[in-house]
Amino acid sequence: MKPALIVALDVSAAREMEEVLSRLPDTIEWYKVGLELFCAEGPSILDPLKKRKKKIFLDLKLHDIPRTVANAVKTAASHGVNLMTVHAIGGRAMLEAAAEAARECPNPPKLVAVTTLTSLSQDDFIDLGITRSVSDQALALGKLAISSGIDGLVTSAHEAGVLRRNFPEALLVTPGIRMPDGEIGDQKRVATPAFAVQQGATHLVVGRPILQAKDPAAAADAIFADIKSAP
Repeated sequence: MKPALIVALDVSAAREMEEVLSRLPDTIEWYKVGLELFCAEGPSILDPLKKRKKKIFLDLKLHDIPRTVANAVKTAASHGVNLMTVHAIGGRAMLEAAAEAARECPNPPKLVAVTTLTSLSQDDFIDLGITRSVSDQALALGKLAISSGIDGLVTSAHEAGVLRRNFPEALLVTPGIRMPDGEIGDQKRVATPAFAVQQGATHLVVGRPILQAKDPAAAADAIFADIKSAP
């Protein structure tokens, strides 16, 4: 599978999203809509992307009782999204319900499970009472999600390698992507596009390095070039 760049639309309103879309090349096929934008505008925010025939990654990180998550998956799928997130830590029953709900949709979206947020470090694990290492936690939750019928995992590029070796067919979505000279912001486990691809990532999520660039199109081109440079 050719690695895909997903541009994260980390903006707060439809007007800002339209401005971003107008400044980016049509070669970008994938866009991510997350909590902030979806809560601000509702499902109608997906319409401009569908009109442009873009693929939509709806990143709401569903985590609730199994029935609620299953119904949310079906509702979201009815809006024409291609990829969705659930939290692996929601447990087997929730994950299985989500996977079954997706399969029952006329146009089934792919589901990827979040193993560990890229904003968390080992110190945060201590605060949360998690005794596993970040890598071990990603692997354990990855096994849980994939065995429950989920299509792939959301993970830092630093855990992607071990997940790829254990789950050769899984989608691996890697946030926290930065160019070598980029600021890391509130991410703690970041990686370059080339490194993520080397580790087995299938989808690379990039937001601020593109959205906040003086020339977003040039920033996107640089990321595409770094992806292609991976051996």
